[in-house]
Amino acid sequence: MASVTSLASTLQQQLADALTAALPDAGTADPLLRRSDRADFQANGILALAKKLKGNPRELAAKVTDALPASDLIKDIEVSGPGFLNVTLTDRAITETLAARAADGDRLGVPANGAAGTTVVDYAQPNVAKEMHVGHLRSAVIGDAMVRILEFTGESVVRRHHIGDWGTQFGMLIQYLVEHPHELDHEGGQEDGEAAMSSLNRLYKASRALFDSDEEFKARSRDRVVALQAGDAETLAMWQRFVDESKIYFYSVFDKLDMEISDPDIVGESGYNDMLEETCRILEETGVAVRSEGALCVFFDDVLGPDGNKVPLIVKKTNGGYGYAATDLSAIRDRVQNLKADALLYVVDVRQSLHFKMVFETARRAGWLNDDVKAHQLAFGTVLGKDGKPFKTREGVTVRLEDLLDEAVERATAVVREKAGKVGLSEQEIVENGRYVGVGAVKYADLSTSAVRDYKFDLDQMVSLSGDTSVYLQYAYARIQSILRKAGDAKPVAHPELELAPAERALGLHLDQFGEVLAEVAAQYEPHKLAAYLYQLASLYTTFYDQCHVLSEENPAEVVENRLFLCDLTARTLHRGMALLGIRTPERL
Repeated sequence: MASVTSLASTLQQQLADALTAALPDAGTADPLLRRSDRADFQANGILALAKKLKGNPRELAAKVTDALPASDLIKDIEVSGPGFLNVTLTDRAITETLAARAADGDRLGVPANGAAGTTVVDYAQPNVAKEMHVGHLRSAVIGDAMVRILEFTGESVVRRHHIGDWGTQFGMLIQYLVEHPHELDHEGGQEDGEAAMSSLNRLYKASRALFDSDEEFKARSRDRVVALQAGDAETLAMWQRFVDESKIYFYSVFDKLDMEISDPDIVGESGYNDMLEETCRILEETGVAVRSEGALCVFFDDVLGPDGNKVPLIVKKTNGGYGYAATDLSAIRDRVQNLKADALLYVVDVRQSLHFKMVFETARRAGWLNDDVKAHQLAFGTVLGKDGKPFKTREGVTVRLEDLLDEAVERATAVVREKAGKVGLSEQEIVENGRYVGVGAVKYADLSTSAVRDYKFDLDQMVSLSGDTSVYLQYAYARIQSILRKAGDAKPVAHPELELAPAERALGLHLDQFGEVLAEVAAQYEPHKLAAYLYQLASLYTTFYDQCHVLSEENPAEVVENRLFLCDLTARTLHRGMALLGIRTPERL
């Protein structure tokens, strides 16, 4: 089905046409339409035009009003204050537009842009042979939401998990494994994530202790790094064991996060090894990078150190080793030239902003990024504890991501169990819903905060039934499903001929904004705006539910059907919106 034009877009176009007709000297003018407390919408654009045309704004506003054609859209329009236009829409237009959205299945009238390009999203970047901690949470959750949103709005998305799978520490790990070949074996052939991480942790600690205490082992480890970089077959086979073992662990954590990760999406630092030398050669031959004290560097006029001297991006070190910049620049080359990307989105900690600013500028100078191919860092802040400091255990250790998720599910399951008797949930439903509520609570707390801001991790607040939480939204959805089940023979049917109560109008107008909100979120990479929209939707539904009795026997049948229709469309919008954030909505809670 074709996408549905929102009421705001239709009104915007009618007002723009009226402006052109009434004020031909104004050229193309923007009515500056926005939602209003005094009416459904307010247009403020005439004030700026009046200054430009040296006219009386109220008189110009009256001319625009007279130029509007008769239609089923506008119920009332009045000139207010110094030339504002307050516009109230007809109830029929609201209901008919919502009916068109409801008829469009899962898309709810949201257009899928067939001409959209290809975006590579770089997110969820754990390190091989290391545990995932709370610092990995935001990249995974924000990145997964952006992938879902971009795909829904029509973008072709390539996922990239740029895992840390290369570097000098692997010399130490591989050498230890060569000398202790059974350290990665599991008892009883276990292949679960906990067993995999337990083996990796044990091996890492043992190899580190030996590396720090035994000079001969340290020398053998450094030789092993050389062998790894040279492509020695035995060394690469050992390295691959670490990568495979780590993937078992990664997948178990991502499964707890209710996120899908697949092998083709994982292209770590090692995936660009064969490109590093060529990247450096191109940068040097084109003059983008220059030799400085033996290192290959790129300098910037606006990046200065405390001493006032320019701070370079080091692409190749003095000893011939490659910096992170060489890998990141090679990744850009691959994503633009081989994957044919139009946009590169990096979901990376805000503390790496300077690095990516320099990498992106270097890529622009090299011609890999330009007006047609853009890169953007979706920078995110830090997860803080209740004390406002970086989230750590009482012992001062960074919190393991698995522990955090397990505790969230445990807390949420207790909340679900407390309410379970009222709706007759089985033990299986309690456990399943506890997982969905717990993981949803963690994701929503992250996504409802502007990414660049830090936020406090407070599980008590996250699993609260009141306030701006995913649980509040999930309960709103479950409540609607309960109403629809109780409706019996009454079905959701739109009745455009009916007058709408104020709470129905407010809910309807907000429902109609879903597509516009998604378009803005996709364009600006701001998932918190979708979370805010959904919270407001649930709040408006709560007001509607309190003020407009849905299944009252006193209501005529068509009123019951129309209110069930508003309930159903609200539930479908909540379900779709939450799914785009990576959060499930249980049918019963």
